[in-house]
Amino acid sequence: MSDEIWSGETVLTTERLILRAFRLEDLPPYEALGQDPVVMQYLGGLWSAEKTYQAAQGASRSMIENGYGFLAVERRADGRFLGISGLSVEQWYPDDLQVGWRLFPQFWGQGYATEAASAWLDHGFGPLGQKRIISMADTPNHRSIAVMKRLGMAFDHEATLTEGDDVFDATIYAITAERWRA
Repeated sequence: MSDEIWSGETVLTTERLILRAFRLEDLPPYEALGQDPVVMQYLGGLWSAEKTYQAAQGASRSMIENGYGFLAVERRADGRFLGISGLSVEQWYPDDLQVGWRLFPQFWGQGYATEAASAWLDHGFGPLGQKRIISMADTPNHRSIAVMKRLGMAFDHEATLTEGDDVFDATIYAITAERWRA
């Protein structure tokens, strides 16, 4: 199964992106992403190499077992690793799939997050047959909330969430399959 986990297999493609399983060579840039204080400002702090490895392994395993995961985002034009995006189930909302993204800052403001998330919403509402998908962000993370709005998601609620010792205010948006198809 180890080779299968690090296959780099393409899951979805868009006009500019390849959304795929991780390869072992993705681990150094993924680790750099998790060590970037600007990227991780609203994501509970910097990640260790071990946490990065476990997240990549878990996402690839989830893709194999469940048909979704938080996977690598590669730019089609040059094969550049831009970050990650995908669908996941988070501890606070075990009955909902969440769409999310995390890109290096030099790729912000170019529509990549919206493009990747759109492909994942198509996947969630199409092959996975979901009725509703959510997205969460730390309340001060206005950039991610703007992506949610561009995706056509609507404000659902705010909540105070806890992860370990970290307590944060989250804003949750949602979209239904019916609204997405409209």
